[in-house]
Amino acid sequence: MRVLLTGANGYVGRRLLPELLASGHEVICCVRDKSRLGLEAETLNKVVIWEVDFIEEPNFDNLPQEIDVAYYLIHSMANSTQNFVEMEANSATHFNLYMDKMNVKQVIYLSGIVNDPNLSKHMHSRSNVENILYKGNFNLTVLRAGIIVGSGSSSFEIIRDLCEKLPVMITPKWVLTKSQPIAIRDVIKYLIGVVNKKECYNKSFDIGGPNVLTYKQMMQLYAKVRGFKIVMITVPFMTPKLSSYWLYFVTSTSYKLAQNLVDSMKVEVICKDNQLQRILNIKPISYTDAIKLAFKKIEQNLVLSSWKDSLSSSNFKAHLKNYIEVPKYGCLKDYKKVQLNNDSIALENIWSIGGEKGWYYGTWMWEIRGFIDKLFGGVGLRRGRTSPTHLDDGDSLDFWRVLMADKEKKRLLLFAEMKVPGEAWLEFKIDEENVLHQIATFRPRGIFGRLYWYSMLPFHFFIFEGMIKNIAANKN
Repeated sequence: MRVLLTGANGYVGRRLLPELLASGHEVICCVRDKSRLGLEAETLNKVVIWEVDFIEEPNFDNLPQEIDVAYYLIHSMANSTQNFVEMEANSATHFNLYMDKMNVKQVIYLSGIVNDPNLSKHMHSRSNVENILYKGNFNLTVLRAGIIVGSGSSSFEIIRDLCEKLPVMITPKWVLTKSQPIAIRDVIKYLIGVVNKKECYNKSFDIGGPNVLTYKQMMQLYAKVRGFKIVMITVPFMTPKLSSYWLYFVTSTSYKLAQNLVDSMKVEVICKDNQLQRILNIKPISYTDAIKLAFKKIEQNLVLSSWKDSLSSSNFKAHLKNYIEVPKYGCLKDYKKVQLNNDSIALENIWSIGGEKGWYYGTWMWEIRGFIDKLFGGVGLRRGRTSPTHLDDGDSLDFWRVLMADKEKKRLLLFAEMKVPGEAWLEFKIDEENVLHQIATFRPRGIFGRLYWYSMLPFHFFIFEGMIKNIAANKN
């Protein structure tokens, strides 16, 4: 079958794609920015890429035709705290117009559980999108999920950050809200299982795991699985704003996403029934088993996708392709080079930079810069990296975004997502004569941009000099 996969570079989409290909489907990957798809060459040869932004007015040129099934995995919760409801409604409306032109037979929408009478703004928006999609000229199947647990999922990573970093927590009262978490592999089973299933046409189903837990219990069970204890003191006077700041500074989430999460965490997300579980004969994985499976993936460096790689984990909204060409004029640069004895070792060091590995010199200074960035609403260093040794175009890397990761051509290009008065690039490349070039480029924005660059020069001298030497010398 011909399958259209929207959100193909998102957390769920990246997990779903290999399963669709393994099932023999012809897949059209639907993304806003194809430079961020981040697929290996072998996978890219198996898919068709359609670059489209459903928020914008439809453009019906060069449309894929005769689509059998389309997955709607689009949401805008992390991009805004104000207008995401309008953005999601527009996306769904435009999606319907596109699908009408493609003669789509079935659309599968991954939504959220909306059984509580006091829904958050985010959950109201999901419900509204569902209503819009039901007006489309196709058979709709809606899967309503709560918290998704898996390596790289936002919920898992937030719980992981909180438990690993705070042995004693002062928590808001929403940690007593009940939820029904579901393992990511079960979500994928449901998404695959309903394809072309006529008894699932024009119906909505709740999907969840076997356990109903409070957020407090989820964190306690996480700590138990990991073999340590945490102390949680719940207080009634922590306001939503304070709760948002608490999540923002302790975890890797953006402040906008933290605000929307706190708003939703006050609402119970529990399934009404397990009808689809019976139809598809799926036995869901327990919450603790989902955590164990997530860590198996992490320990084996097999994390396929992470929510942190989404642009929603940053304040960056432009297409990455707009920044792939490093400007030559009106810029300030720090350029260093060194002759290599072993280019393969240096290349592996470059591809392992950031995250737990650090920045090869003065990592503590990078951490201070990350903390300052957080204070001013930036992403900081908490995102780390998805894989310790592998990089794809579009990946997040601490407070950088990977613009180009071409190991064959021995070139890594990063673009800064930290709060700076200008635009910054960091490039590593090894030429044919085994010379490593390290180039930091800054395009300042006005006088403050130039003042910022010159105030950082003393730090740049030590950091960039030490970094290139240690990359070349295989030191950390």
